[in-house]
Amino acid sequence: MLLGTNQSFGRARRARLNVRTTLRFVAALCFACVAVRAFPQQPRAPVLPSTPPFHPNRILVMPRPEVAVDTLREFHTAQQTRVLRTFPRVGYMQVLELPEGDSVPEAVARYQQSGLVEFAEADYRVSAAATLPDDPRFLDGTLWALNNYGQNAGVPDADVDAPEAWDVLHSASNVIVAIVDSGIRYTHEDLVTNLWRHPLDGSAGLNALNGTTNVWDDFGHGTHLAGIIGAAGNNGKGVVGVTWRIQMMACKFLDNRGDGSNSDAVTCIEFARSNGATVINLSWGGNAFSAAVSNTIRAAQSDGILFTAAAGNNARNNDLTPFYPANLALNNLVSVGASTRQDGVWSVSSYGAGSVHLFAPGATIFSTTFSSDSSYGNMNGSSMATAYVSGALALLRQQSPAAPFDELVGRLFSAVDRPPAFAGKCVTGGRLNLLKALDRVSVTAVAEPPLPMQLHLNGVPNHSYVLLASTNLSHWTALATNTAGPEGVWSFTDLQSTNLPQRFYRGIPAP
Repeated sequence: MLLGTNQSFGRARRARLNVRTTLRFVAALCFACVAVRAFPQQPRAPVLPSTPPFHPNRILVMPRPEVAVDTLREFHTAQQTRVLRTFPRVGYMQVLELPEGDSVPEAVARYQQSGLVEFAEADYRVSAAATLPDDPRFLDGTLWALNNYGQNAGVPDADVDAPEAWDVLHSASNVIVAIVDSGIRYTHEDLVTNLWRHPLDGSAGLNALNGTTNVWDDFGHGTHLAGIIGAAGNNGKGVVGVTWRIQMMACKFLDNRGDGSNSDAVTCIEFARSNGATVINLSWGGNAFSAAVSNTIRAAQSDGILFTAAAGNNARNNDLTPFYPANLALNNLVSVGASTRQDGVWSVSSYGAGSVHLFAPGATIFSTTFSSDSSYGNMNGSSMATAYVSGALALLRQQSPAAPFDELVGRLFSAVDRPPAFAGKCVTGGRLNLLKALDRVSVTAVAEPPLPMQLHLNGVPNHSYVLLASTNLSHWTALATNTAGPEGVWSFTDLQSTNLPQRFYRGIPAP
């Protein structure tokens, strides 16, 4: 099914505007930001693994800073281990290959007891955080996550407000988003123009499984994510991503079953970091904490890199049963759960009032698939939800290239919609809203007592805004709704301000 033509887009948007009859308000709060076997098609009760699987002959270690290189090398020789990879920018962390017959737990214990390393850990395997498609292709309104006007039993406006947001910004052509996953079908008609290309050889990324640049997707997960983030817009083909133009880097570490290892994930992250990625999508996870992955993500903070991570499809509370890397308490990592077209928590999505930051559409998501250059289909999962957030962060980075990563995260979090279903299920209590994140507005106030307050709202030219006031920063009252002029400015006189000891003001995009 081919969607996204200008004609069908216009009909959808008009239908959407007709059902909006109430104002929407967003609290002006910024929240502090505090891997794989494919999931089954049908939801089922979660089963916790007794021992997480790991690579049979690899471990990861990080040397202590004060340990001499020769000393550690001598210990490697005594253990008959071989250094496969070293990551200088992550504390010279190493991937070690064990000799035949050696036990991973025993090798980890020997290194931990040696006093030579900060940590030693098994190379835990991770799996794609998505289920395979289980719903038929929609006859119409396929991209409900971007524009939900009530089609197919959906709730109007249970979406990310993409059409309105695209009025502000729809392309992030200067931003590189790395998809650390199963690769991308790089010949797909809706993706080929939006792929990152290496300046030396024209390749689209890295295959950490075999050390080549062949990132061909033989599982399908990464190709589906790529379509959500950046399927080409306004080209008359297939679907459209959150961003119409972008540079998507394929970093392949999941095999044709959706399985991979943390060491290969780290290799992909370091490749992306070295080649200019500013947003990295991690739609996978597992129950085992990896100090290697954690240190790699934390090290990337110095380059201002943002990470998104899937909360998992285990229908459980991540506050009680962590899922990594989504549960890593790092300021540059955003954990994402999956929402439905009815603005509820997807039945299989994991959640957590303290560990999952926000929700985004993740149930019955239609996107590009890997079976041919013109194939499309549905998938479910927090993986899909994570891709929507990656696309949003790419647009935010395009809009504010020099902004610190924590500022962009704060804008993302403060802009969520807060339907009742998400209360107590995530840190922000809400679901991604692209419009509110992009349509920034500021209010300045000038007063000369006893004259009333003169307010100047600055936003996007010719966009409508609601001006709100409060005496306590908790309860806000709408003063007026108006459209900013050609310069993006709307001036207003608050006649009530002379009767109050103090008053605070803010503006939000109008519905």
